Amino acid sequence: MITRMSPVALVAVSLLLTGCGGGAVAATDHPSAATPAPASTPPASPSSAISAEAAPRQLPGVGPQMLARIPAGTEQVVLVTGRGANSPLSTLALYERTDDGWQQTASWAAHNALKGWSDHHMAGDLRSPVGVYSLTDAGGLLKDPGTKLSYDQGSGFVSPGTGFEGEPLAGSFDYVIAINYNRQPGTSPLDWTRPLGASRGGGIWIHVDHGGPTHGCVSIAEDHMKELLRTLDPARHPVVVMGDAASLSH
Repeated sequence: MITRMSPVALVAVSLLLTGCGGGAVAATDHPSAATPAPASTPPASPSSAISAEAAPRQLPGVGPQMLARIPAGTEQVVLVTGRGANSPLSTLALYERTDDGWQQTASWAAHNALKGWSDHHMAGDLRSPVGVYSLTDAGGLLKDPGTKLSYDQGSGFVSPGTGFEGEPLAGSFDYVIAINYNRQPGTSPLDWTRPLGASRGGGIWIHVDHGGPTHGCVSIAEDHMKELLRTLDPARHPVVVMGDAASLSH
């Protein structure tokens, strides 16, 4: 496991104070919809004994255009399905590729951005970006709970203040997983690099739920965050497929 804290991460602390969670530290976006996760097929495992091409590709509610954006070598999918285009409520489900296709192993209630979803996310629009994005890096205020992802523990993962519904944000970034939308994979979630430019937003994470809508992130309960961190395996090229149900069905 890699633990790191760079000067860039320290600088990002102040910059992140306008991001995810209604006025607290943010998330990180990345153009993996345009530049998907690596498509190399990992070594065979008990759950990947057949090739990516041979295994059924169907995921519930995910249409052919979205399915085509999932790299062939991906064997873990975090599927975030929003209740509506303008809703902050969603469901996060974890799927693993098996000999019989995609098998759901978990499903949890989640929040997304206050105003719902966008297929062209912009900084400050209070919408979560629709798309398929790789998951490579994690971190948090608390120590690594046992993830195989690269993990950056540090004091930069703080979320002061209150959320959109007056809920306290403390602890929201105890554990985070960076969603590779408009960010540089292989860096701390606090890294400020924005390949698409600052206007396209950044800091889109999966993080601990604080009981209300986010600025752009996806949030789930702390116990579920720890379980997700322990489950995701970079050797299986995990991605998140995220959006409202109508967008995902295309």
